[in-house]
Amino acid sequence: MSAANTAESADFRGPLDITRAATVVLDAESTVIGWSPAAAELLGYGPAEALGQPLSAFLSVHPVGGVPPAEAAEAAEASGAPELSGTTGVPGTAEASGTTAAGIGPPSLVGNEIHVAHARDGRELLVATAMCPLPGGAANRAPGTPDRILVAAEVGELRHWESRLALLQGLATQSPVGLAIYDTDLRLTWCNTAYEREIGQPLAAFRGMRADELYSGGSFVSPGYPQTLDGVMHQVIDTGEPILDLHFRGQPPSDPGRDHLWSCAYYRLEDAHGHVFGVCEDAFDITDRYRVQERLTLLVEAGRRIGTVLDVATTAEEIAEVAVPDFAATVRVDVTRAAMTGESAAVGSPADMSLLRVADRSEPGAATPDPALPDPGAPDTAAPGPDLQGPGPEGPEAGPDGVPRAASSCGDGRHPHPPVVYPPGSPQHRSLSSGGLVLDEGTLVVPLRAGGGILGLVTFDRGVGPDAAGRTPAPDRATTFDNGEVALADELTARTAVCIDNARRYTRERTASLALQRQLLPHHLPPRSAVRTAYRYLPADDVTGVGGDWFDVIPLSGTRVGLVVGDVVGHGLQAAATMGRLRTSVRAFAQLDMPPDELLTRLDDLVGQPAEEPPDAHGGAAETYDVTTGATCLYAVYDPVSRRCVMARAGHLPPAIVDPGGGVSFPDLPAGPPLGLGGLPFESMEFELPVGSLLALFTDGLVEARDHDISHGIDTLGRVLADRSASLEELCDRAVSELVPGGTSADDTALLLVRTRELDAERVADWELSAEPVSVGRARELATGQLEAWGLEELVFATQLVVSELVTNAVRYAGGPLGLRIIRDRTLVCEVADTGHTSPHLRHSAEDDEGGRGLFIVAQLVQRWGTRYTPTGKTIWTEQALPSADEG
Repeated sequence: MSAANTAESADFRGPLDITRAATVVLDAESTVIGWSPAAAELLGYGPAEALGQPLSAFLSVHPVGGVPPAEAAEAAEASGAPELSGTTGVPGTAEASGTTAAGIGPPSLVGNEIHVAHARDGRELLVATAMCPLPGGAANRAPGTPDRILVAAEVGELRHWESRLALLQGLATQSPVGLAIYDTDLRLTWCNTAYEREIGQPLAAFRGMRADELYSGGSFVSPGYPQTLDGVMHQVIDTGEPILDLHFRGQPPSDPGRDHLWSCAYYRLEDAHGHVFGVCEDAFDITDRYRVQERLTLLVEAGRRIGTVLDVATTAEEIAEVAVPDFAATVRVDVTRAAMTGESAAVGSPADMSLLRVADRSEPGAATPDPALPDPGAPDTAAPGPDLQGPGPEGPEAGPDGVPRAASSCGDGRHPHPPVVYPPGSPQHRSLSSGGLVLDEGTLVVPLRAGGGILGLVTFDRGVGPDAAGRTPAPDRATTFDNGEVALADELTARTAVCIDNARRYTRERTASLALQRQLLPHHLPPRSAVRTAYRYLPADDVTGVGGDWFDVIPLSGTRVGLVVGDVVGHGLQAAATMGRLRTSVRAFAQLDMPPDELLTRLDDLVGQPAEEPPDAHGGAAETYDVTTGATCLYAVYDPVSRRCVMARAGHLPPAIVDPGGGVSFPDLPAGPPLGLGGLPFESMEFELPVGSLLALFTDGLVEARDHDISHGIDTLGRVLADRSASLEELCDRAVSELVPGGTSADDTALLLVRTRELDAERVADWELSAEPVSVGRARELATGQLEAWGLEELVFATQLVVSELVTNAVRYAGGPLGLRIIRDRTLVCEVADTGHTSPHLRHSAEDDEGGRGLFIVAQLVQRWGTRYTPTGKTIWTEQALPSADEG
């Protein structure tokens, strides 16, 4: 806006003001005897040309009511009336006033006559006129004597001025923005109607008061500005710089006890000469908008802070932290016991829902009554029931921040989540019964709902009564919840319910996963005479805690031990379930004393079987062993008597072997294909291991990572294992810390360390016998003598029967030579070897059968028995429990 326009906008003189309007002085005969410069500017006639001329030379005699000149002439011609320019008479006379077209002009111009003015350049202008007679009367005045004054202005200019007046009128009476003018002493001189409504009194009652007197307890909350009204107004008066959107918080006199927030603007007021005479304040109440913004901010904060972890208790604490103290003085979260343990949401009556107090948070000093817990100050009329543990004699336990927390005794300690029971009629009980929210004065109870069931309750309390110190709530604090706040609480609770339900589902899945892991992996390896072991297992899926890698140590006949490690493609529950099936299959095949290459062949055939099972109940294909295609496995059998180890692998990494001197090697074990692919046979390799050798069986997750290749990992593992002074547990820890820093990797990790041992010669006795009947008695004598030498006389009778039956069967059905071996380990092992390839079968003989009872008797005398095939024949073995004094 230019300086001229600014000055014109600040000029509130009307267009018909005599100081600026076109002014004409007339005598009694309507002759122009005075002509102002504004009239000369409007019509283009100078004073010399206008003086002495009749007024009708410049203005139409009859008013036109705002009709444009051309249209007015056409209307006059059509009606037969004389033309305007030829009409006699004078504007403002009785004759003229009798023909005024009242009501034709714009409503804002009613009261002024509208005429057509003839400019010197031939233009016709529509002007508004006003006539002012001079005192004395026209009858007593001679021609040439001033009789009246006529002022004129263009209609458009008058309408523009009247719109500005309407604006000022609207600001003063209708605007919702409070306007006030303060003088340089900051005393109120004028205000509009909106400001009067805020004060609650008419202007006359508080004119002259200072702003700080009207809002004594208020202050500005916008940073970077003075906090007081006096400070802000003085700054505007001194600097002349306006201030916009400054937020002021206070209590208006018309609404005491409730804080309001205004958006204020201040600018300096000056007169036409630039003298400062005050400051103007524009204030608009944005309390409702601010509260909506606060609620939106609270929702955003809730979305950021609630549900950060998949834990029910933590999620309950998070909603309490978000809502206190901005939304409520106290928030209590009660969650069903089923939700805490991962079970489905409760559906039924309140009696069927066992609630636990998971979170209880209050702002300092606001201890609102809890209907679920007895009042510590009230007499103990009834002891808490089994589902309700009351607080101790000192009342609810308070945290370090002064926030009281519910607690209950449980055994010798404090229960982290005490059970709570609400009496009938309480808001919480009513909410549980109805399944909906309940508003009771300053208490709002909202159920945690998910999947059609109830997970718990959230109680928002604003502390209607006095606090723990007996103080009443602050006068500016809301003690009830309006509709918007109820909707906000419902939204907060709904978000929390979703997060708690997710945490509940996670708890259920994790519980199932951990149970699966405990069932699928050996959580304890019992001591073995053949080896000492240590292991580490790190799943890549830290959410479920299980993965597709596995290891196992399987006791075999003849004090031998089976060592296995494998890797299933993928992670998580599906891989773990597949791993469990493979591990079970390996253990089953191992109990048949299969050599490693044959065991892998059987396992490969099982994995490669096509899926021929019918669809499951949900219409999908049932999951079969097809998902195990590509799994790898390494299987080894170590015999502590011969110190020989036989191993084979199916696409797996070879083991590391560390000799007693610290030399590390990775044997070039024939690499068979991964399981399920078929096409190539598996080959075994046999090693003789010195006593104290170290075997390391591992999966690729240990030695392979994104930041280095597998060869680097193997070299690092070899360097770690070469330390002979470290124990097996220390070697496991070092290997994991160097190869899997942080304990997590992109793939599952399994490591099994095995230190080989040898059975002493004094614990093993073996003989070779001929395939003759006389060998039966010889076998009994040899076995009896060895048991007596070992001090196992208690086992002589049973062992004689076992040896007699096994040797007799070998003599009758197989060929010689025969072998008899007795091993004293954690059990007493008896083995009879022959050259036959047929295995005896246990059967129940009929009463009239003459034979077939021997093996049945043997099975009753021993713990277990079985058949092991060898390249030269087979071995029948039995195990008997040692007397308690000789175990180990």
